[in-house]
Amino acid sequence: MAKDLHTEGNGAALKENFATDQDVRWCPGCGDYAILAQMKKVLPELGIPQAKTVFISGIGCSSRFPYYINSYGFHTVHGRAPTIASGVKLANPELSVWIISGDGDGFSIGASHLMHLCRRNIDVNVVLFNNQIYGLTKGQYSPTSPLGKITKTTPFGSLDAPFNPLALVLGAGATFVARTVDRDTRHMAEIFRRAAAHKGTSFVEVYQNCNIFNDGAFAALTDPQTKLDNLLYLEDGQPLVYGGETRYGLKVEDLALSRFEAGEGQDGEAHLHRETGMPMAYLSMLAELNQVPGMPTPVGVFRNDNRPTYDAMVYDQIEAVTQRKGKGNLKELFITGDTWQVD
Repeated sequence: MAKDLHTEGNGAALKENFATDQDVRWCPGCGDYAILAQMKKVLPELGIPQAKTVFISGIGCSSRFPYYINSYGFHTVHGRAPTIASGVKLANPELSVWIISGDGDGFSIGASHLMHLCRRNIDVNVVLFNNQIYGLTKGQYSPTSPLGKITKTTPFGSLDAPFNPLALVLGAGATFVARTVDRDTRHMAEIFRRAAAHKGTSFVEVYQNCNIFNDGAFAALTDPQTKLDNLLYLEDGQPLVYGGETRYGLKVEDLALSRFEAGEGQDGEAHLHRETGMPMAYLSMLAELNQVPGMPTPVGVFRNDNRPTYDAMVYDQIEAVTQRKGKGNLKELFITGDTWQVD
């Protein structure tokens, strides 16, 4: 590492504490730079020593992240970051563990590992860089590329229906689920803070522009002329309203979210968003909202529920069994039971 890792505190608690001497090797203008900058801004605020912070990645442009954070980390193999992270957290539950992945790494070869991570509710944080393309390998379509996307591997348009990352992790049981956009840095930083504070599996999808192979994929959400009419900011306890010159509201009607023009004093008709304790039917409506023509893209916290974490239950079980049966003896375990001697 470029600097010594603090074991009890972060010194001056500046983002420079988390900077390394490695040259950041992303294409100029890539959205990854904004994500890295906000992560380095947020980490010192968490009060977690650098030596108790771990970043684990798979393969892809996003997966260079551990080189650029002055903490412990692993650059693992394609799709396997969740398995390594699970082992790290179980081996040392005091660590703050972050998984950095991309839409290809996380939802192609790594999809099953990610689903089981969410199901178990291990106390780790997943940040998914979603640019809807394979960037590192030069522009093939990915599991989140839209239908009809023309790429080097789909020259006549993709025929695959894309994965919906939020719908998948919500269904798999992730207890904190959120979405943000790389250009909205303040919002992104706040989402990272809240994910870090959550006990359980937190999953943050970041819409990230790949300006080389998929430039402008999220332009409607970042262009000042169009973003207000296309982004729905979710706030706990607040009505589902959005819009620029025309203000719109969303209400639940016939098991779906429908849009209406919210004139003066009509916000009360809009459904109140709740992060905690909401049924899957509502969460599915939100996760799939931007797939409905004319509807906005929700950003913010979709779910923030609490249930026991797998890592805590493992150690509770070890303690309970130890109290009941006593501390084990590895030598006796090896010679217990049926044995064979081979001549």
